[in-house]
Amino acid sequence: MATKEATIAELTDKFRDSSAVLLTEYRGLTVAQLKQLRDSIREDATYAVVKNTLTKIAANNAGITAFDDELVGPSAIAFVHGDAVAVAKALRNFTKDNPLLVVKGGFFDGKPLTPEEVNKLADLESRETLLGKLAGAFKASLYGAAYMFTAPASKAVRTVDALREKQESAN
Repeated sequence: MATKEATIAELTDKFRDSSAVLLTEYRGLTVAQLKQLRDSIREDATYAVVKNTLTKIAANNAGITAFDDELVGPSAIAFVHGDAVAVAKALRNFTKDNPLLVVKGGFFDGKPLTPEEVNKLADLESRETLLGKLAGAFKASLYGAAYMFTAPASKAVRTVDALREKQESAN
């Protein structure tokens, strides 16, 4: 009984500490395939095979009821502590070569996700790509601002030079 309570407490903490949670069914996958999947998401998530009843209790303790009906069959959960988009992409990529893995749903930003919404999450660009684009936009804005501030001064200098040349040629 103590180990069940400890497992529930640990799972509850994982639910609370995760930025996203993605529920999968792994029926038919080998241990080697599961290891490959774990390795592909290790940087941003932990992937744990879970007992459905204990997981349901832990999820409910964490305020998540979205998985109540989905916790049937052999279940495993990706507890995301990094980039949820990267994990969703990794799961989708893994299912291309291993169609036995089924994404059953998720929980992200306080809301339940359907399998289709997890797929849409995977379609988003990664955090690094978005930050790179944002940095590029800022850089372009700064160049534009710098040009805008220097253009009137350089135009004034050219105008003064033209007037001086015109006055010198008139004399």
